[in-house]
Amino acid sequence: MPHNSPPGDDAKTMKTLKTTVSRDLLPYVKQPSQYIGREINGLVGPEDWDKADVRVVIGFPDTYTIGMSHLGCQILYWLCNHTPGVCAERTYCPWLDAEQVMRSKGIPLFTWDTRRPVREADIFAISLQYEMGFSNLLSLLDLAGIPLRSAERDDAHPLIIVGGPQADNPEPVADFVDLVVLGDGEESMAAILATYKELKANGVRRRDMIEILAERFEWAYAPSCYNVSYNDDGTINAIVPKSDRFRPLIERCKTPDFDAAPFPSRPLVPFTDVIHDRIAIEIMRGCPQRCRFCHAGYTKRPLGLRTVDRVLELAEEMWRSTGIDELGLLSLSTADYPDLTELSERVNERFAQRGVGISLPSLRVDKMLANIPWMAKSVRKSGLTIAIEAAEDDMRAAIRKKVTDGRLLDGVRNAYEAGWRTVKLYFMAGLPGERPKDIEGIYNLSRRVSELRREVKGSPARVSASVGWLVPKPYTPFQWMAQPTAEYFRDVRRQLRELSGGQRKSAVKIKMHSVERSILEGVFARGDRRLSAVIEAAWRAGARFDGWDEAFKASIWNDAFDRTGIDPAFYAHRERSADEVFPWDHLHGGAPEAYLRRQYEDVFEQLAERKERMPLPLLAG
Repeated sequence: MPHNSPPGDDAKTMKTLKTTVSRDLLPYVKQPSQYIGREINGLVGPEDWDKADVRVVIGFPDTYTIGMSHLGCQILYWLCNHTPGVCAERTYCPWLDAEQVMRSKGIPLFTWDTRRPVREADIFAISLQYEMGFSNLLSLLDLAGIPLRSAERDDAHPLIIVGGPQADNPEPVADFVDLVVLGDGEESMAAILATYKELKANGVRRRDMIEILAERFEWAYAPSCYNVSYNDDGTINAIVPKSDRFRPLIERCKTPDFDAAPFPSRPLVPFTDVIHDRIAIEIMRGCPQRCRFCHAGYTKRPLGLRTVDRVLELAEEMWRSTGIDELGLLSLSTADYPDLTELSERVNERFAQRGVGISLPSLRVDKMLANIPWMAKSVRKSGLTIAIEAAEDDMRAAIRKKVTDGRLLDGVRNAYEAGWRTVKLYFMAGLPGERPKDIEGIYNLSRRVSELRREVKGSPARVSASVGWLVPKPYTPFQWMAQPTAEYFRDVRRQLRELSGGQRKSAVKIKMHSVERSILEGVFARGDRRLSAVIEAAWRAGARFDGWDEAFKASIWNDAFDRTGIDPAFYAHRERSADEVFPWDHLHGGAPEAYLRRQYEDVFEQLAERKERMPLPLLAG
């Protein structure tokens, strides 16, 4: 089946798609349970789609097992299907074997709820979580029979609307999307649904709705309504609206009352294993910390809090409607939730006898000592996760990571005394001014954390140290810096392997991310719309599921850059000048640029005071 052609005859497909999926797809794929749909607590009946005024498909550009663990999609599914006149169904990106079967047998991308062709929707809303999902975005569109490029669509095609963290810089996929929502999804989706229903009732053409939505809402961005000009050196000269109907600066959508925001009290329950099989409740949105590398810490503002009573109310209903025995208290920094101790005590009081435990994302080290007592009673001890980022105290101070060795070791000791036996540590390499001792410290500190348990319980703890490569992100102080080269990261990898290689039976295991993938992520994180050509070229050559080790092929992307004549180093390894126009400058995502620039300069001022400083030429621009 050729790309960009609708798979199968429309009339026949509508009548037989349910049977076709069961007969021609499920028997021929691995883990067919991830394609069957009809989960517990589903909100769509057989007739809802046909009766709806507005039909929405909520898409996730990764596998079902990942997408079903994404709370944002569950929230949108709940919100849409509790809006009068709206029916929302879901779709996910078929795995490689399923895509091959679908193409060979002419099966179009379908919804998981009632097997509707995705291309029949009014709105196809896709959540962009991170850069390595760009190729899957194109797979979703093509399998649905929707032209890849917005300019090639007509009124027969759904509006392609994207949101999520990666929508903060959507420019690399600007040619493929109709509308970008900046910021929170609850308020924006409700507004889009109401407006679409109004415009449809008045006979407005679907393609005309793009400009109307962009004009009406300050958080709605239509890339096709803006022109980008470039300087001779390839940097951006200006990004301007094509007419004065469109605002020069797009603002983030913010949820005015987070505690009262729509939330799925009866979440979908899959029939197969997914990444996070738990009741997930977002107790706080945003983070009061501003670690200088963290995109979310600068963009998710202001803080939104759910009250303890509301969390307990949701937990009770979600447990009764699912029977799941793990409760995830989620946020960017759960330890900063102001009523965490009260919440944990009340959750434990209500749910402990039912066999329900609490799970937490990584806990901040400076809060560990205060939280270990209640965690010992409430949190399952499968493993303690700690994001340290850098191995030396002075480097952590420079990146504003509130961790010291003393606090770390004191907190871990208390955790061991409370019964924990395994620890996962997160580090980054490639930070400004990084020295050999910073790299050696990753292994040495991991060893200390492991051996500390020997003092407490007589045997070392199993420690997994995960080392990621720094990717400078938009809206952070590091948005100006040059990402270290692949050669530098490979040298760090070699050093860490040598350090740990002589300890085959060590309780410490060091795992490192793909260098090539992290460089590609760095390209797209700060990329502009010229990269759309690279993404399409790579996708047509077979790029799929680039976040998965078993699917990612760096050679495909290298060839795509060569064929399009675009140099990835221009985006990844180039220090930006203080006055450079960024691809996202027209999207107001966070702190003022002057503040961010001052934070960036302060990093180097702090590092300059360090003894034995060995700056990296590749970071100096």
